[in-house]
Amino acid sequence: MPLHLSDLLARPDLDLSVTYDVPPHLLARTVEAATVSDLPTPGKWLQGGELLMTIGLLLPREPAACRAYVRDVAEGGAACLALGLGQGLPYQEAPEPLVRAAEEAGLPLLTVPDGVPFIAVTKAVFDARAQEQRELLQRAFATQRRLTAAATGGGLRPMLAEWTAATGVGAAVLDPLGRLLAGGERAHRTPPAQAQELLARVAAHGLRGSAASTAAGQQLEVQPLGARRLRGLLLLTGRLDDAARSVVPGLVSLLSLELERRHLRDEPERRRRSALLSELLADEDPSADRARDVLQSVGLTAERVRGVVVEAPGGAGGRTGPDPSQEGSAEGAAQEMAADLALALPGGLVRVVDGAAGPVIEAVAGEDLDVREVLARFAPHRPAGIGPAAGPEAVRVSLHQAAGLLALSQASGEPAQARQSQAGRLLLDLGDRRTLHGYADTVLGPLDLADHGEELTATLAAWLETGGAWDATSRRLGVHRHTVRNRLDKVMDLTGRRLDDPDDRFDLWLATRIRRGGAPGTGGRPSAPPPGR
Repeated sequence: MPLHLSDLLARPDLDLSVTYDVPPHLLARTVEAATVSDLPTPGKWLQGGELLMTIGLLLPREPAACRAYVRDVAEGGAACLALGLGQGLPYQEAPEPLVRAAEEAGLPLLTVPDGVPFIAVTKAVFDARAQEQRELLQRAFATQRRLTAAATGGGLRPMLAEWTAATGVGAAVLDPLGRLLAGGERAHRTPPAQAQELLARVAAHGLRGSAASTAAGQQLEVQPLGARRLRGLLLLTGRLDDAARSVVPGLVSLLSLELERRHLRDEPERRRRSALLSELLADEDPSADRARDVLQSVGLTAERVRGVVVEAPGGAGGRTGPDPSQEGSAEGAAQEMAADLALALPGGLVRVVDGAAGPVIEAVAGEDLDVREVLARFAPHRPAGIGPAAGPEAVRVSLHQAAGLLALSQASGEPAQARQSQAGRLLLDLGDRRTLHGYADTVLGPLDLADHGEELTATLAAWLETGGAWDATSRRLGVHRHTVRNRLDKVMDLTGRRLDDPDDRFDLWLATRIRRGGAPGTGGRPSAPPPGR
């Protein structure tokens, strides 16, 4: 327990006394150390929380000078001031100007009686602090033993329950995409918005860092989990005392070990699903019912799916993934990346095959999944092709088209996606530049005249390019999703157009593409219009 000023006053061997009626909240101050100084201005030598003792050798006697002295001590952070009394010392009782100055400043003023040396007070303070440290270590060791015992039983939830019971701090384990894997009693099923921002920030850096913040008076902290690759995220909710803080590394290690166990335990299932994908692709003309049954058997229920092909680390793309040298081989790096993608993609239909210039990863994803987000998280900087959405029976064709986009992705430095609709590109290619820019000025002119018009236009363009995905837009711009909503509400008010109206949405998309260089002669190439047109 921390040492409070009242604890020192309660010790009969010290016989300390207060010089005025000190309020209880001042007596509850924590004493961090004890020191002696007879300097006229000792404040700059203090660090905060000290019991400052003096015999008053240079203590001023005038009321104004006393107030200045007390103010210097209080501003230095001292928990209290103690005046030594006794035969042969300057004072046999506390002088009234000093008492009044201390009371006015809210600084407890004690007296140390004759016969009690300052060293006795100093020893009492440091003995109490040492005992506090011993108790902290004992609590930390006890918590670590409870966590270790829970870990031997297997599973994330028992460890999180023991952690919360011992520390009072909520804890949850999430996968790298922020989906809840296990939580203690105080864990939220859906992390608050502030926690989601922290989770995304830590996940983007892999195992290289953690993050913490305070939101609405609640302390949040996120720690990465895993050995060589990111396997999950630990979200702590609540204030960590010193004992709990010292146990966090042990908790992270035990949870990481459990996630690595899960990764190895799931290997047979990943192989089964890889074989299932190979079986589906081996049939050159599968029926729609059979293809749909295969996808539904692994939980992939989307009506339309798309193929995704990623060049594995060590391929011909020339860029490396996250530290592939530690994976042992190109094949090992490919299998690790495939395992990550199998975890992130609903259905887990992922396989590694030999390509013309090295291993490539083939996967099947639902049409509604933000594939670019998954690739940015689990296959950063890797050439990737994203095939068009199609019925389950045509996934083979979609994968073939995705593979054909790898060269384009290598040249552009980002995933290349096949587009079904080319109407917008045709319109921009055929249109007169002056006419097109006049059209864009007509649509976006109200935003140009508004405050922060560039921010509004950039937010609109990002939202349209992500297909109306709020989270993806907020991550791309580095702002909260509520900020995105507020900006787009203002865009609709200013332009008089509705984002849920297909015609208005197409007009806004076309205008932003013209502004961003989609018109002929500017060097840009427009993408296809967003969903809804």
